[in-house]
Amino acid sequence: MKIRAHAKINLGLNVVGKREDGYHELEMIMAPISLHDLLYINIIDEGIEISGNSTIMPVNEKNIMYKVAKAMMERYDIKKGIRIHIYKHIPMQAGLAGGSADGAAVMRAINLLFKLGLSYEELAELGKTIGADIPFCIHEKTAFVSGIGEKLEFIDNRIHKHIVLIKPRKGVSTKRSFGMLDIANEIHPDCRGLKEAIQENDYDKMLTCMGNTLEGVSVKIVPQIGEIKNTLLEMGFDTALMSGSGSCVFALTEDEKLVDLAVDRFRKQKIFAQKATFL
Repeated sequence: MKIRAHAKINLGLNVVGKREDGYHELEMIMAPISLHDLLYINIIDEGIEISGNSTIMPVNEKNIMYKVAKAMMERYDIKKGIRIHIYKHIPMQAGLAGGSADGAAVMRAINLLFKLGLSYEELAELGKTIGADIPFCIHEKTAFVSGIGEKLEFIDNRIHKHIVLIKPRKGVSTKRSFGMLDIANEIHPDCRGLKEAIQENDYDKMLTCMGNTLEGVSVKIVPQIGEIKNTLLEMGFDTALMSGSGSCVFALTEDEKLVDLAVDRFRKQKIFAQKATFL
């Protein structure tokens, strides 16, 4: 079976506060985009086998694909095994939910391959115990996301803009970014206003509501994030923002030629650069 695992970007990310259980309370607008990993998944006699085109991706129980496959096999008493071969296109430590997207794709594939008949809600319920972004990645729909990432309110996506993705060579550890966060002194974008702007198809309002509480911290870890953002704004993009905890920066525009110029400019510097669209 061939299945795609789509990346996401955060149009808004607000860290509301820290919870008693150690997790952070979040409000986010997350949108799936065309950039994706490609997975080939087949049934085998036993075990979980993972291979791929990445030399740095773990292929053992540390891989989120392994974790979700094991969880589903145990939960639903699956006697056979699966082989996963993945072509990675989504960069790691980028804030694009590449790992969660891969895990969600494996869950959807196992559901189909073994004819489990599970709803996306049931898959998401199990997935959230393994990764906070998995519920969103199961559905692959633009959503207002809250809690620790498990509460989803889907939004009718009317965003028809071109996207460029630029990722510095260095990534950002989500754990380190949250660990350095001083919530009181960071920006807190209006994600509820952003949700309304998208629903109302009000692009100008959307631009004013976008923001990312984690951006300031991640720029301290990888200063190139800020440099990339400034370059994209100077080139004429409508907005440029770090996605998730970084280090990938995305920018929006109506001008596809501007996206091509940005991709060409950054690839000449040997930096990851990719054009994309909203799903």
